[in-house]
Amino acid sequence: MIRDKRFYTYFFSMVIPMALQNIVVFSVNLADNVMIGGYAELSISAVAVANQIQFVLQMLTMGISEGMVVLSAQYWGQKRLKEMKSIIGVGMKMQVILSFVFFFIIFFFPAQVSRIITPDADVIAESVQYLQIMCFTYFTYCMTNLLLSAMRCVESVRVGFVVTLSALVINIIFNYILIYGHFGAPRMGVRGAALATLISRLVEFAIAVVYILRIDKKLKLRFKEMFAPDFTFFMDYIKSGLPVILSNFIWSLGTGAQVAILGRLGAQALAANGIAGTLFQMFSVACGALSGVSAIVIGKTVGEGDFEKVRQYAHTLQVIYLILGVLSGLGLFASKGLLLRIYNIAPETYALANGFLTVLSFTLMGTTYQVPCLTGIVRGGGDTKFVLINDTIFLWLIVIPSSAIAAFVFGWHPVVVYIFLKCDQVLKCFVAIVKVNRFKWIRVLTR
Repeated sequence: MIRDKRFYTYFFSMVIPMALQNIVVFSVNLADNVMIGGYAELSISAVAVANQIQFVLQMLTMGISEGMVVLSAQYWGQKRLKEMKSIIGVGMKMQVILSFVFFFIIFFFPAQVSRIITPDADVIAESVQYLQIMCFTYFTYCMTNLLLSAMRCVESVRVGFVVTLSALVINIIFNYILIYGHFGAPRMGVRGAALATLISRLVEFAIAVVYILRIDKKLKLRFKEMFAPDFTFFMDYIKSGLPVILSNFIWSLGTGAQVAILGRLGAQALAANGIAGTLFQMFSVACGALSGVSAIVIGKTVGEGDFEKVRQYAHTLQVIYLILGVLSGLGLFASKGLLLRIYNIAPETYALANGFLTVLSFTLMGTTYQVPCLTGIVRGGGDTKFVLINDTIFLWLIVIPSSAIAAFVFGWHPVVVYIFLKCDQVLKCFVAIVKVNRFKWIRVLTR
């Protein structure tokens, strides 16, 4: 265990802003869910379907950015800014391609994509209205994500909180105006929620660009550097970053498959899952922040070549994960009843959402330990392939088959099916304990 108080001050000075940023990011989805929930329950299901598509994009975007962080953090430990800028440029070009691919698919085939998640014609029709506007947010969303990740590489994390908080405030204001038709605006329903999100995404992108070009003094990034035809580190990026991207993509597909299983149990199960998932994200913000900061701290220290300190950090971080995991799980369990009362939903949907949140309260403890261990310590230390292999095995050989059998062969209650859908979050803890404490994941990725 690290006994130097300066480490804890340094670590939590980054964790807290990132956790707050995650709260604000997830609050955008929560605002859409709650405010559209007061409009119509069918609209909740439609937004839940659209959010699954957004989740796939989000996971791929994060995969590109996290792959960049893994490699760049080690160069940051060596203070090699030129190499970092080249790596960020590779990530930027990949984000541009990704955003336009998703825009093309969703703009031209929204109904076909929605039908993969749910067969309900009414839900599909409503989700199409939402997606036809939401697809215009993809480019700015991808760009903002990469720019804020670039700032995290150099340990500048507070700007992310400012950017996302601005987006949340604007999103809530325009949701109020456009969903319900206040202040003379048309009553747009789900299309109003999508338009509000589009406006907020444009604002957060503008703030991120201004900070990068005018305020940041560490990286001194310029767009001409990011879009320059420099592919020197392309293969380095692919070698370390591609497993991260594939891992996130496979995980997003698996999550989509899980939602598809619930979607075939009825619109109420789908709506309950959308509500429970959004509330769960609010309490899992510590998990995401711990993973992101751990990857930076471990990667930077590996880049510096101080492997003994890497081992000390790994031991200390695991204790932090366990403590915060228990607190997060208990917090979700204690407040789930109060949070569900803000939704205007049928009693059956309320009961399902309450059951789902009970399951998530327990699995969150495991999530907050194993996710930072594997995606923060192990991946940040240079072993980016292990998470890909581990997630693929658990998701496609255990979670999806067992939950499908529970739902369609035995016809068990949706809450029981949900237990099978989330069981890997506890089972992976045993893998994480062994993997982290063997220390075979320490690998130098820099040239």
